[in-house]
Amino acid sequence: MLLAIDIGNTQTVVGLFKDNDLLSSWRMVTPRHETSDEIGASVYNFLRNSGYDPQQIRGLAVSCVVPRILNEIKNMSKRYFGCEAFIVESEVKTDLKILYDYPKEIGADRIANSVAAKEIYGVPSIVVDFGTATTFDILSSRGEYLGGVIAPGIEISSEALFSYAAKLSKVDMSWPSSVVGKNTYDGIRSGILYGFLGQVDFLVEKIIDEVKEKEDKKFNPKIIATGGLSYLMVGKSKWIEIHDPDLTLKGLKILVEKNRSKNEQK
Repeated sequence: MLLAIDIGNTQTVVGLFKDNDLLSSWRMVTPRHETSDEIGASVYNFLRNSGYDPQQIRGLAVSCVVPRILNEIKNMSKRYFGCEAFIVESEVKTDLKILYDYPKEIGADRIANSVAAKEIYGVPSIVVDFGTATTFDILSSRGEYLGGVIAPGIEISSEALFSYAAKLSKVDMSWPSSVVGKNTYDGIRSGILYGFLGQVDFLVEKIIDEVKEKEDKKFNPKIIATGGLSYLMVGKSKWIEIHDPDLTLKGLKILVEKNRSKNEQK
């Protein structure tokens, strides 16, 4: 079995694969100062509490955008699972032609998302990942990674509002019954959720128009939503047609297979 671990700035997602099937997944707050032993104990508990044997793990695949804990993850992999972790970096085999000025700047999670989008749903496509940041990754009809867009995420933008506006209190992330709020609570929810909905739909439309004009006249992309807060926009956005909250984990699994084949050929 394979453990796929996507370490984001806010949350870390752990997925367990057997062959090509995702058996289960778990979310936790991204470790900040925890040791490899503490992280290993958490992962062991996830597995055992769900009825899985940690001794059956044969590999780890990791995407990480928090460099300071990467060594702890590597040490955890060796000590608790007896294997070297496969780390997604810009040098790994992706079968994507990267048309980005500085490929090393692309987040590992965005690489995994793009690979999964191409392999599972086909190209052209746009992946919108609703995490700490809201990111847009664009794949042409030729399977090229054209670039992307990075915007502040729903959660951190909301936290900034509540931190700097003394009289505004936190609200739950659920849709109000109307755009026009009749009270402060609904007004905040409307501003946050409809505001981000408008941002997503506007940016997708602008991306499509620009790519068609400048780079790919056949660009008629599938719009794929993923990430912890993606469920908020599914069914609301006029563009999002596919919701796959496990897209990053699936991309990690695909990358392991691509690079395993490469190593076997050497």
